[in-house]
Amino acid sequence: MGLNNLKPAKGSTSNRKRIGRGNATGQGRTAGKGHNGYKSRSGTKAKLHFEGGQTPMARRLPKRGMGKGKFNHLSIHKKDIQILNIIDLVKLSIKLSTKDIDKNILKENGLINHIHLPVKILGNGDIDTSINVNVELFSDSAKDKIEKAGGKAQTI
Repeated sequence: MGLNNLKPAKGSTSNRKRIGRGNATGQGRTAGKGHNGYKSRSGTKAKLHFEGGQTPMARRLPKRGMGKGKFNHLSIHKKDIQILNIIDLVKLSIKLSTKDIDKNILKENGLINHIHLPVKILGNGDIDTSINVNVELFSDSAKDKIEKAGGKAQTI
């Protein structure tokens, strides 16, 4: 160990500028803060979202989505509808050997989750047996297929 290897103990010194201590420190006159402006004055701390007066990013981006605190102009008019296909009804009628199908039967067999929400039957699949379906909505193709097979598509 020699004099050329000596260092101060760790943490005993600081690289912090001692501003406002006169010209001899090399930070004289404006104390290293430049001329005028917001940051040259005491007590300054810009807000996280402040971007120097330009329109902030949060205001420039479009507000879309359905999450908490978000708004979508379609969300006001949105209707939750449970969707089933004709093929599901055919499988159910074969399984239960019944011709009458309503929302209670659909709920009991796990095809829909909620009785109070409307159900719509779509025309995906073929039907050859006559069944009577009582739900709120039918697509045109589903209604035609059910009636051609000799069944009834009744809206509640």
